[in-house]
Amino acid sequence: GDESTDEFIYDPAHPVQTAGGNNCCSPHIVPWGPYDQRAVEMRGDVLVYTSPPMAQDTEVTGPVEVVLYAATDGPDTDFTAKLIDVYPSSRWYPDGYRLNLTDSIMRLRYRNGDGVPDFLMPGDVAEITITLYPTSNLFARGHRIRLDVSSSNFPRFDVNPNTGEPIGRERRRTVADNTVYHEAGRGSVLILPVIPK
Repeated sequence: GDESTDEFIYDPAHPVQTAGGNNCCSPHIVPWGPYDQRAVEMRGDVLVYTSPPMAQDTEVTGPVEVVLYAATDGPDTDFTAKLIDVYPSSRWYPDGYRLNLTDSIMRLRYRNGDGVPDFLMPGDVAEITITLYPTSNLFARGHRIRLDVSSSNFPRFDVNPNTGEPIGRERRRTVADNTVYHEAGRGSVLILPVIPK
């Protein structure tokens, strides 16, 4: 429909911190596996989209994709996506729980998938697909499906300086104003492999 865009400021000097997930090597620095995402979702640079409570148990098994219509005011940026199972309040989790399931990232300059940089003109809207790692989860009745969108997940993924310079050899960093569209004709969407009962 006629919906407004969602915008956030991504500052590479203050990236979203990794909280659990598919990480390697130093669990005392970056925790592994399931981790409550509430602290991450409180940030102003994380967009949070949540379904109504599930009316019935719903199994999701297989690859997950997020298609975003997105723009930035700089020559380059990243978009991240994270799939979350929102647990309601219970005796085990009085305040509920935000269970991370899978995540991934897309560097805007490589959105065409051929490894050749294709810089977007500032303000132009691009359709990008973020392929998340496969998962298997039962969203139980009363739980909600959540998608978090941002532009960083550090140190799991390198920080994009938003300048278009080669990553790791950049000489400067700049703040980006990033936008996600979800209007008629530019409907950003989460695609889940739902397994029939």
